[in-house]
Amino acid sequence: MRYTKYSFQVPEEKVVRVITNTDAKNEGDDQFAIVHALLSPKFENVGFIAAHYGINRHLDSMERSYAELETIFDKMHFPKEGMLYHGGTHPMTSKTDVVESEGASLIIKEAMKDDERPLYVLFLGPVTDLASAYLQEPRIANRLTAIWIGGGAYPNGSIEFNLGNDIHAANVVFSSPIPVWQVPKNVYEMIPVSFAELEEKVLGKGEIGTYLFNQLNEHAQEDIPRKSAFRTGESWVLGDSPAVGLILYEHRYEFDWVQAPLIGSDMQYVHTGLNRPIRVYRRIDPRFILDDFFSKIALFASHNS
Repeated sequence: MRYTKYSFQVPEEKVVRVITNTDAKNEGDDQFAIVHALLSPKFENVGFIAAHYGINRHLDSMERSYAELETIFDKMHFPKEGMLYHGGTHPMTSKTDVVESEGASLIIKEAMKDDERPLYVLFLGPVTDLASAYLQEPRIANRLTAIWIGGGAYPNGSIEFNLGNDIHAANVVFSSPIPVWQVPKNVYEMIPVSFAELEEKVLGKGEIGTYLFNQLNEHAQEDIPRKSAFRTGESWVLGDSPAVGLILYEHRYEFDWVQAPLIGSDMQYVHTGLNRPIRVYRRIDPRFILDDFFSKIALFASHNS
């Protein structure tokens, strides 16, 4: 699926295949990244996988994420057939525990296709489905690039939500040959937005724009008892959006090559020096990512008015 109703054109040799794996009902920021992916003409979107967000909040968290994907597609009036997949329902219990799912099968199928276009798999939550896909078919390792929003800041690591929802899976991926672009917590928090900005630039931009604003506003109200230090009541962090933005603009001078660490049960990094290097971002450009999203949702609304 590609959305191409723009006055500019993306050369065919620049188009890439994209799978988005998302714990969409966890908070309110995944939805912005999903819509951004759907509206980017560089992306041949081949599937969206619903991910779990741990078993402590909702036992049916993957199903909730799947239903949220359905809602987004319906609000945009995009066909859902062949685009939505169920991911694993729970974290891995060990580094050899395969969690079979439609999502893991999709990753294998798409990676093993005879298609010269690069394949990127975006992970906005845990990497359960990637680890399970790799354990089932190790040959996918050199046939895709994984972009993961997750993990604590380097060099030490720290408690982080996406990582905490499947540490075993992260260790499988980090010890594999799979090319990984990691966007750790200190970097994905570099994309704050104010609700005033969202009211001006997203609310009223079609059915999907109004939905995005309202659902995030509802999450913000629910978040008040948590007293999060970086949520002031007038702002939020669209922390999943860098996964999309890095395909649109690679930020070539804003990452380091770091030998992938072993991750302890406390989510601290143990630098054994045994794993291959991965790309760890130290900065992203929030202006580029946000402005591109705001422009695309406004154009989408105008195209469908």
